Amino acid sequence: METAALLKAIIETAIDGIITIDDRGKIESINPAACKLFQYEPEEAIGNNVSMLMPPPDREQHDEYIHRYQRTGVPHIIGIGREVTGLRKDGSRFPFRLAVSEVQYSGRKIYTGFIHDLSREKEAEEALKEYAAQLEELVDQRTLSLKKTVDALQLAKEEVSQSLEKEKELGQLKSRFVSMASHEFRTPLSAIQLSASLVDKYAMPYENENIKKHVAKIKNAVGNLTTILNDFLSLEKLEAGKVEPIFHQFDLVKLAEEITEEMQMIAKQNQNIIYQHTGTNNIITLDQNLLKNCVINLIANAIKYSGENTFIEFNTEINEHSCTVMVKDNGIGIPESEQKHLFEAFFRANNTGQIPGTGLGLNIVARYTDLMNGKIDFKSNINQGTLFTITFPIK
Repeated sequence: METAALLKAIIETAIDGIITIDDRGKIESINPAACKLFQYEPEEAIGNNVSMLMPPPDREQHDEYIHRYQRTGVPHIIGIGREVTGLRKDGSRFPFRLAVSEVQYSGRKIYTGFIHDLSREKEAEEALKEYAAQLEELVDQRTLSLKKTVDALQLAKEEVSQSLEKEKELGQLKSRFVSMASHEFRTPLSAIQLSASLVDKYAMPYENENIKKHVAKIKNAVGNLTTILNDFLSLEKLEAGKVEPIFHQFDLVKLAEEITEEMQMIAKQNQNIIYQHTGTNNIITLDQNLLKNCVINLIANAIKYSGENTFIEFNTEINEHSCTVMVKDNGIGIPESEQKHLFEAFFRANNTGQIPGTGLGLNIVARYTDLMNGKIDFKSNINQGTLFTITFPIK
């Protein structure tokens, strides 16, 4: 008796619905949680066919489910469980997870259904999907807008070589673009990146692969747009003569190790950046910010144009005459016939394919290097990789 009372108490206080039916589908018991879900009093449900709690077409087919199982022994839900739809007394429907077990009791079969309401989970999942779709649409709109602006600027850049007057007009166009880009794109791009990260965080409990895929797509698009924007901002400042190197002493090895750690985080799968310094002296006098930009640009290119499971070599050396920075990859290389154009603005080799980029990075690196009285060289072979070397004299 004590065991029966305990079992009854457990069923009566369970947060999930529990319903038992006989082998004809008649409801024999229903706990308070199930009554609340379906909006029925116990006396309204007990004795009736359990199909009263199902919407069409399950309502009409339920008895056949039971008969077929009893004839064939092949379960439709019993011992398997699945997501189904319930019908409340007021006619509204709701999703729930149904698990059914079968037990032999007093010479007859009893079926027990365990009902877990999925309404909140489904609402939250739909809200996340809708939010992710809205973010993706917003990114697409911003991408199209920025692409149109970049295309217009590229066209203007090609026409500028024809006359000095057109060059002046292009400068004015670029100034307007930089001003617009700074105000119109940086803030919304940051907001989109933050919102995408929040969607990714809040979607983790649901383990929805579609949400993860779209959030990753959003983050990747925002990253590409931010890189494009930064390239154009740097180019504009260079051509306007607004970049002046500020020389001061700093620890080159410490800077290089920080850059290595930062870039390793965005490397491809099993890409490893190997850093090594040669020489007993770590201190150098250069513009730290300009040098950092140069190195990050070179390593970013090495990551972009190399495959997975590769090594990227990053070396620095300080001797009594010079400071040398080297970045070597095993990527796609640069065609020999196109190497003479490598440091030109907007140039991209014909073997880059669909790899994203503006063609401005190496132009900016070369100009920053020149501002610090340095020299940049490279060696490259198709499908074997590229080695960039930046050398600064020590006076």
